[in-house]
Amino acid sequence: MRLRNRVALVTGAGRGIGRAIALAFAREGADVALVARTPAQLEAVAAEARGLGRSAVALPCDVAERAQVDAAVAAAARALGPVAILVNNAGIADSAKIGDVDDATWERHLRVNLTAAFYASRAVLPAMRAARWGRIVNVASTAARRGFPYVAPYVAAKHGLLGLTRALAVELVDAGITVNAICPGFAATDLTRESARRIQAKTGRSYDEALASLAAFSPQRRLIDPEEVAALAVVLASDDARGITGQAWNVDGGAVQS
Repeated sequence: MRLRNRVALVTGAGRGIGRAIALAFAREGADVALVARTPAQLEAVAAEARGLGRSAVALPCDVAERAQVDAAVAAAARALGPVAILVNNAGIADSAKIGDVDDATWERHLRVNLTAAFYASRAVLPAMRAARWGRIVNVASTAARRGFPYVAPYVAAKHGLLGLTRALAVELVDAGITVNAICPGFAATDLTRESARRIQAKTGRSYDEALASLAAFSPQRRLIDPEEVAALAVVLASDDARGITGQAWNVDGGAVQS
């Protein structure tokens, strides 16, 4: 129960990695505030967390909108107490050649994948500073560590998220707050399955072949399980990781070794 009596807010918590992190936190004793744009999914995850004996609140929110993020953080504090752990996990990833990326797609990727983490971090910092304890975990991607073709907005935003992680870690080091990033490779999530369907549509390969091509980015020739990312998030959110800040942790089967 490494997170006993902590309140954690997880964005993108309705499915995939966000759901896995929220439930792993609940198993470790945290009460969880669940944020995403999908109320039904959030309520289902909240019910799972309550089944583990923890309090949970579902907070539908578009993380790209500052007012909604501020309201969600305030609602979490009213329902559960001040947020001590923040996981910025919400993300989107569309694919297109750079010449086909329109302004709206570019801006939306930056807002959801990067600016949203800034909004949420800023909103939770007063309570963390007051407590002189806090954990911010940003779920980035191996796209924060290297380039990939046809996803320039996503790669740019995730590189920015890693920069934000490092900047906040330095600024908050004396406040008892750590800030770290997790960089998963292609994971067994809806986001990856959607990427496989786009590959299928554009190339004529079967869905299974397209999915296998994404798994092949890992030297282990497999997709990462969301629970693998969640296990690392638990460590980074706990007192065990009090000496770890400003770091980016790859969970990718050895694909990126830096």
